[in-house]
Amino acid sequence: MSLLHLDDFQSGQIYELGSESVSREEILAFAKRYDPQPFHVDDAAAGDSIFGGLIASGWHTCSLTMRLMVDNLLSRSASLGSPGVNQIRWLLPVRPGDTLTARARVLAVTPSTSKPDRGTVEMQYEVRNQEDKAVIAMQGISMFRRRPATA
Repeated sequence: MSLLHLDDFQSGQIYELGSESVSREEILAFAKRYDPQPFHVDDAAAGDSIFGGLIASGWHTCSLTMRLMVDNLLSRSASLGSPGVNQIRWLLPVRPGDTLTARARVLAVTPSTSKPDRGTVEMQYEVRNQEDKAVIAMQGISMFRRRPATA
């Protein structure tokens, strides 16, 4: 299969990015290392919090989303990385045992005016749990090579 290039993306396209389940052990390990707030690392404190139980760090949810993006889109594309994200919204807590499903919708495709071999694709990412409730919305920009001209 040939790689996806900038020229293959069109506004409105949707890419299904797959699913990933989240375990209690993964939530604790990520949070202990990167976001050790009580509602991410301590069952008793989490139970007394506004969340009523242990939840994943929003950054953990972003990392899971990134993994789904790489496995199901970026790894089969001529990706050149990303200059960043424009927006991240954590809409609902992610809890142990949740299964997250991600999709990307192309918002805009912009060829570079200064570097004609590449351009950017702006995408809206949405991740839903097993109850089909949105848990995260993210808007980001990715850079891709253009398809080489044929001789």
